[in-house]
Amino acid sequence: MVQGKARAILHIDMDAFFVSVELLTRPELVGKQVIVGFPGERSVVLSASYECRALGVKSAMPMSVAMRMAPHAVIIKPTHSLYSAYSARIMEIFRDITPLVEQLSVDEAFLDVTGSIRRLGPPEAIGQMIRARLRNELGLPASVGLAASKFVAKVASTGAKPNGMLVIRPEQTLSYLHTLPVGALWGVGAKTAGVLREMGITTVAQLAQTPRDTLSRKLGATGIHLHNLAWGLDDRSVETEREEKSIGAEETFTTDLWDEAALRREILHLGHRVAARLREAGKVAGVVALKLRYSDFSTLSRSRTLPVPSNAAGDLVGAAEGLLEKLGTRPQAVRLVGIRAEKLGHAGGGMQLSIDPRDDNWRAAEATMDLIRSRFPAGALRPASLLDHGQNEKKPGQPS
Repeated sequence: MVQGKARAILHIDMDAFFVSVELLTRPELVGKQVIVGFPGERSVVLSASYECRALGVKSAMPMSVAMRMAPHAVIIKPTHSLYSAYSARIMEIFRDITPLVEQLSVDEAFLDVTGSIRRLGPPEAIGQMIRARLRNELGLPASVGLAASKFVAKVASTGAKPNGMLVIRPEQTLSYLHTLPVGALWGVGAKTAGVLREMGITTVAQLAQTPRDTLSRKLGATGIHLHNLAWGLDDRSVETEREEKSIGAEETFTTDLWDEAALRREILHLGHRVAARLREAGKVAGVVALKLRYSDFSTLSRSRTLPVPSNAAGDLVGAAEGLLEKLGTRPQAVRLVGIRAEKLGHAGGGMQLSIDPRDDNWRAAEATMDLIRSRFPAGALRPASLLDHGQNEKKPGQPS
């Protein structure tokens, strides 16, 4: 694989990750139609088994559409803490192979294994080793693309799905790319694809043969970028550190929500989710943003700077509730609410202490909750104010 200065880049993408994790404790559903998401019509598909994908079901599709396409599918509510725990174990396996790991999401990463070849053997063997470890140690399937660049490795992993591995050697790069539709290139969304289609370009090969000046006139810098990709030109290195610019969470209600108490309860729930993610990432937020989407799909966002950057749920929730109060009487019922932490900094940079000892008590309590969740990721530990008086917790808008 490695000839001269060619690199060996792996793109590893877990297959139907949320579904695969859920099936570890539901083996009777293996091979069945399974969707992870909330069953309400307002929700979206978070993950779908390949049996559902064969029927046209896709991630981010409205649940109402997915249920019509796959009426017999089993719908499982997501367990985000469990996915985070498995994600951490997946990344540990990757870092056992090489320190050059660029995590793209909970279930996807680039690995530069060029420096691991002398120790572990050819890159093809390394890719198969990783797939075997994921399967044997975690019980999870993964697809792997191997190439000399990040872009081609990612395209190859898509071609390897499900649960396969595709190797594109340097000398095979152009012959492989030029068999693909233009939509396989990074940066070709619906709008760009439409412009290219008007130019008579539907394949990567046609794009490669189009003069750069022509593409630049039509698409600007994007056209030059796409032309480079069409010729396999991508010299980006694997970045081991990716700075998150914001961390957030949001909830779409099963029915539009008027009730003030239920809305505040959901803000409290989201605030704790965002705070936990901040602490896990070692970050503090300088700004808190509140997002509301009304029944007519109109959306507004308001933000507030915190007096002191924080990753404590109380600070985030307090800021969000203040923004909600400032909005006054709402003109419509609320369809979606979200909280986002912005202007992130490193938690190790020091934190101003409060003279109120209760603040330190809350920080200690939240740190303890984080520790318990890390050891028992499937648990349902949450603040008492989010418990429904001993009953199962319900989403706002759900019938009693």
